[in-house]
Amino acid sequence: MLIMRLLQPISLTTPASTITNPNRLLPKRIKHINMSKPQAGDFPPYFQGYIGKVDAESASKLAEKYGKALTTFYTGLPETKADYAYAPGKWTLKDLLQHVIDTERIMSYRLLRIARKDETALASFDENSYAENANAASRSFASIKEEFLAVRKSTDLLLQSLQPEQLAHAGVASGNRMTANALAYIIFGHMLHHQSVIEERYL
Repeated sequence: MLIMRLLQPISLTTPASTITNPNRLLPKRIKHINMSKPQAGDFPPYFQGYIGKVDAESASKLAEKYGKALTTFYTGLPETKADYAYAPGKWTLKDLLQHVIDTERIMSYRLLRIARKDETALASFDENSYAENANAASRSFASIKEEFLAVRKSTDLLLQSLQPEQLAHAGVASGNRMTANALAYIIFGHMLHHQSVIEERYL
């Protein structure tokens, strides 16, 4: 099945057929991340709504607590609602899922650069412009869900690889100070936010 295939461990350097224990590819000392929930000053105030939705005491618990449920929810969205918008001018369900994917990609990219001590100020992005140019309407819902699974897997592997001190690194994104740890929480909080929107307005 598509979900099970994409949730299998992957490696960028080793053929999948040769991997019997994927955890051996990661140093044991970074298997558990003990970074606490981000505090004021770790992110701009307008992200508080997303972070407030996340009830996990550390970044290492995010995928464990929310990953499976979020994957089940988003990949289970009905095909019959794919092109539905709850009001004129609003995003369709396809558009919304593509927005969730794009946002996770951008936030995980920011997280990566900040965790690697890249001091380059990272630009903002216009979510409406991204949606207009994503061409989600011409894609099958199944292909968008497949992309969602791939991006989710990539983010989880990135978080699994990071040490606490890397998550504590701070950088600048959209003109604001942000830590890598805060970005991890924002990624999951954003998905939880749109899950609520979908449940209330699309289903």
